[in-house]
Amino acid sequence: MKRRLFLFTLGFAASLSIGAIAGCTNQTATTEDGKPILVMATSADYPPYEFYETGRGLGEPVGFDIDIARYITDKLGYGLQINDMDFNGIIPALQSNRADFAMAGMTPTEERKQSVAFSDIYYEAKNTIVARAGSGFKTFEDLAEKRVGVQLGSTQEQTTKEQAKEFPAMTIESRNRVSELVQEIKAGRIDAAIVEDTVAKGYIQNNPDLEFTTIENQEAAGSAIAFPQGSELVEKFNEVLAEMRESGELDRLVQKWFEDYYAAQEAGENQ
Repeated sequence: MKRRLFLFTLGFAASLSIGAIAGCTNQTATTEDGKPILVMATSADYPPYEFYETGRGLGEPVGFDIDIARYITDKLGYGLQINDMDFNGIIPALQSNRADFAMAGMTPTEERKQSVAFSDIYYEAKNTIVARAGSGFKTFEDLAEKRVGVQLGSTQEQTTKEQAKEFPAMTIESRNRVSELVQEIKAGRIDAAIVEDTVAKGYIQNNPDLEFTTIENQEAAGSAIAFPQGSELVEKFNEVLAEMRESGELDRLVQKWFEDYYAAQEAGENQ
């Protein structure tokens, strides 16, 4: 059954200016046609949410979150600048007003809500255990005496550390990016990593020596858009998200990135 729990609808084609610059919010800057520019923070190593198709640092980020951001900002009359950074730097960027909003498959936990504001949930997914093929890990109990990798600042890090309290022999290894966790597994420096299912699927397709298993007996975790506290953009973004849900636009993007994208990859590999 498809895991679909999100929101919203409407058409869009945005002015996208990508920059790894770390300047302040660009609402005083405008596009060539006079639109004010919003700065979006992300961590573009998280396919199919946000990633580089042509390799790290080349081209522009693409993905589910990118398309949603383009749609919303265009609908609201803004241009869009995307700043790529490590995931654990996103909330500080919002707090210091170096970004107007952030999209990075981010779950609105109670802890994060103390620092930033969130939109409505736009997608739900589950966590998986990524490991070498044949490992057979299915539960946190299977990892009780293992070295387990997590992305620094992620909900997976928080969840795994909570689980580790029950298993004192478990060692937690944090890394800045999911791609680093994959390489650590392949090099044998960690035994497994906790990664969201839709993200794990993409990495497994490119690394057939690995496997992933959805963790048993867990609740789904939702993704939302993050903003600085008190941002007037929250209500505006929620309105467009609601329209996207009503019109079926969000369903179309889910189909594009969580089904068609992987189907195309699989077809390419089989040619």
